[in-house]
Amino acid sequence: MTEKRIILEMGTGNDLYGQDYTKAARRAVQDALHHSSITLFSKLGISHEEMRVEVTIGVQRPEAVDCDLVASDLPRGRASVRAVKGGLDVEDAGAGTLHVVATAAVEAYLPDLAGKFVKS
Repeated sequence: MTEKRIILEMGTGNDLYGQDYTKAARRAVQDALHHSSITLFSKLGISHEEMRVEVTIGVQRPEAVDCDLVASDLPRGRASVRAVKGGLDVEDAGAGTLHVVATAAVEAYLPDLAGKFVKS
């Protein structure tokens, strides 16, 4: 089945004190979701289950992100999450900690609906 990307949203999130990459990733996804309003489903009678969602998280330690937990935060569609090298760690030398900054790209895909709707 051919799909078309209908949404690309980006967000950033951080964990300033806990050095928790998953927390920063979840906050980045929430930031991206707050930029988007998906009203087309109700307007066109399309089921949310038809949407596939791909999330890419950028952090300095991708292996430290619980991708399943991040995916569980997505309210719609069939989600997959992957973590890659990116984001930013800001060292707080005085405290001996890192401020973790994550970036997220959220892509939503629907089956190609060309020809299904007719302009009236």
